[in-house]
Amino acid sequence: MNAILKPQNAPSNADWHQRRLAVTPRGVAVMADFFIDHAKNAEFWDIEGRRFIDFGGGIAVLNTGHCHPRIQAAIAAQLQRFTHTCYQVVPYAEYVALAERIVDITPIEGSKKAAFFSTGAEAIENAIKIARSATGRGGVIAFGGAFHGRSLFAVALTGKVQPYKAGFGPFPPEIYHLPFPCHCASLDETKKAMAHLFKSDIEPTRVAAIVFEPVQGEGGFNVIQKAAVEWLRELCDEHGILLIADEVQTGFARTGKMIAMEHFGVSPDLMTMAKSMAGGTTLSAVVGRTAIMDAPAPGGLGGTYAGNPLAIAASHAVLDIMHDEHLPERANVLGARLLSRLQKLQQTNKTMGDVRGLGAMIACEFVNPATGAPDADLTKQIQQAALKKGLLLLTCGVYANVLRFLFPLTIEDSVFEEALSILDDVIGV
Repeated sequence: MNAILKPQNAPSNADWHQRRLAVTPRGVAVMADFFIDHAKNAEFWDIEGRRFIDFGGGIAVLNTGHCHPRIQAAIAAQLQRFTHTCYQVVPYAEYVALAERIVDITPIEGSKKAAFFSTGAEAIENAIKIARSATGRGGVIAFGGAFHGRSLFAVALTGKVQPYKAGFGPFPPEIYHLPFPCHCASLDETKKAMAHLFKSDIEPTRVAAIVFEPVQGEGGFNVIQKAAVEWLRELCDEHGILLIADEVQTGFARTGKMIAMEHFGVSPDLMTMAKSMAGGTTLSAVVGRTAIMDAPAPGGLGGTYAGNPLAIAASHAVLDIMHDEHLPERANVLGARLLSRLQKLQQTNKTMGDVRGLGAMIACEFVNPATGAPDADLTKQIQQAALKKGLLLLTCGVYANVLRFLFPLTIEDSVFEEALSILDDVIGV
């Protein structure tokens, strides 16, 4: 795609940057110092005509790429019919049909139902509401390093202070955090922390839910241990606690399965979804066992824009694309290629720490080779060096020393190889 020619007197990136600073708050942090003009699949161009390869995907939203023609067509067709009624006032068949499809792909045993919302944080908030209504309990257990959103209850569940929680307290009561059982904490440590929690802070009969990400997103792409998921299921069954899998970032083929929980062989009680389920439009979902989902009284769930018709149409197209273009399988192929390249770089670059992931949800750490301490400054330098060469990357991790890779699963092989070559240049030594 060629860059669109701009008039010579058109505002520059620098002009828009100054205008942004004048009218938007500093709390809305912006990584890039340029403004997008147009995009296609895994590439985008800024208003000055520069091309970039997108390995951020709008933070895991664009598994189907920018402007997929089938998603564009679905939205355009819906746009001609109606754009809003509020589903709770005048329902539409497409909402029900999407609920049927989402329920069908969700690895939750038995009869189940789905409700749609707008954002991942909104899905988490409603999952907690549903869990409390179903159990009559108030306590919620989450994990260190977790990210569940920026709304007040969701950010209270989030296990990272800077920048998400600092200055926003006090938070809702009866929220507890444990070490996340992955490469950085053993399952025994988590079990001991849970036992201590039940002895010192809250009895298990007052806990409504345990919420976890199968792969922590903002926390550093930490993959939960399979044995830990099995233990959580047993613990919840023992004490009548509901198990909530937060699939907002891991869902819709990113990990090589349509839903990440398929890797673990464990059925949660509730599941949250968002991000790549609607191709860049605002849609999220809570799916769960029927008896649990039906616990809130009529009117207790919903939202003015929840299940917006344009987003519902986009999500139908996403499911079609995922199936027809075999994107879960594509995720495994691309993830393996990236993992192999990173492991090769790791042999000579001693600042590279752990390289990990599931499917195409891959990340690598950077550390001080002498001490093993996280090196956030180096990670930022690599990110900026890649950006100067036209590759957009995102960082994450509790210590901000992790590069995460969230390229569209529809990326062309030639563009993917071009991006890997840039990684060779900025990481290789």
